[in-house]
Amino acid sequence: MRIWAVANQKGGVGKTTSVVTLGGLLAERGKRVLVVDLDPHGSLTSWFGYDPDTIAHSVFDLFQHQGKVPDGLPAQLITETSCKGLSLLPASTALATLERRMVGVEGMGLIVSRALAQLWDDFDYVLLDNTPSLGVLMVNALAAAQHLIIPVQTEFLAIKGLERMLHTLEMVMRSQKNPLPYLIVPTMFDRRTQASVKSLNLLRKTYPDRLWRFAVPVDTKFRDASQAGVIPSAVDRESHGIRAYRHLLDELLARTESAEVR
Repeated sequence: MRIWAVANQKGGVGKTTSVVTLGGLLAERGKRVLVVDLDPHGSLTSWFGYDPDTIAHSVFDLFQHQGKVPDGLPAQLITETSCKGLSLLPASTALATLERRMVGVEGMGLIVSRALAQLWDDFDYVLLDNTPSLGVLMVNALAAAQHLIIPVQTEFLAIKGLERMLHTLEMVMRSQKNPLPYLIVPTMFDRRTQASVKSLNLLRKTYPDRLWRFAVPVDTKFRDASQAGVIPSAVDRESHGIRAYRHLLDELLARTESAEVR
């Protein structure tokens, strides 16, 4: 099992779109994929037609056992999606109450790791969609992940949010023995606007060794896919955005395989 977290401390930068698109492309390649919604807003859950306000069982259930994960519970929480080979561990809005509920409970930062350990032989890839705020959910994701993907919208305020995310990553990684490799992914790029072009150039200048060399363009097919409750490549396999994510997936697979060889 390979575990990728998709995170940024700014909302609206393409985290959920990245999870759904990459997960769908992996499933199309015959991989067994699990996408996990760790955001109380439940955008990933809503994408596939489930209501995070009313869903009966969700990721929230994992956090109700004093830092332990009962045998078999993670598998019971998984539901299918409209894409063959792509499964979902949904979120509920109750996740927003975790911080105050879990005060003083030991081991809460490792719940997701323990849950995925039970699913290790069931999936080839797990993609974690994160809340845009630092807390127990993001700590869980960073602790579980083997690789971090940081989508960054190509606009100035999003780049400032990237600085906060990298500071958080550095702070969390101090408590772990091995650093978490990460890749910054420019998103929502519009070559017609000067602001977008300048932002991309700034990213390339500031993070030359950590930045994906391409960018995901603005593409209305992502919105169409979310409205239809399907993976974006099911709407248009050759749209500009899908082609970009296909190139990104190839890059991520190459990086992951290279890291495993070392």
